[in-house]
Amino acid sequence: YLSNKSSDILKLACKPKFPADKRAHHNALERKRRDHIKDSFHGLRDSVPALQGEKNSVKQASRAQILDKATEYIQYMRRKNHTHQQDIDDLKKQNALLEQQVRALEKAKGNTQLQTNYSSDSSLYTNRKGSAVSAFDGGSDSSSESEPDEPPNRKKLRMEPS
Repeated sequence: YLSNKSSDILKLACKPKFPADKRAHHNALERKRRDHIKDSFHGLRDSVPALQGEKNSVKQASRAQILDKATEYIQYMRRKNHTHQQDIDDLKKQNALLEQQVRALEKAKGNTQLQTNYSSDSSLYTNRKGSAVSAFDGGSDSSSESEPDEPPNRKKLRMEPS
């Protein structure tokens, strides 16, 4: 930041001394400003997908059309971002529920292992029906020997032909 005195000195040093120079300087600044606005509109036009093909066409979009299409595109992208954010939030919730289920299953597995360790000390196990069975008698107290050994309460998945 320049002090007021030094900025005044700079203004005087850059200020044209003759009226013709002053007008030429003003015209140059105005042309630079207009070129900047023109370049900005071209950049905006090139950023909007609906207007990208109009760069080399005979009938180019007016500035008002560029602003309208840019506004529409911004609104469209905001809606799209909102939808994506909702999807992300839903997936985070789903992920948290799945992690909670994993922890519950790991805890249940840990409890089952503790029961098994405790039961093995007394040489007794509990079969699926809840009956105590000696580890040495083979546990043949069930009515069907052909049943696979599955943990209780496990859901079986049906595979349907596609």
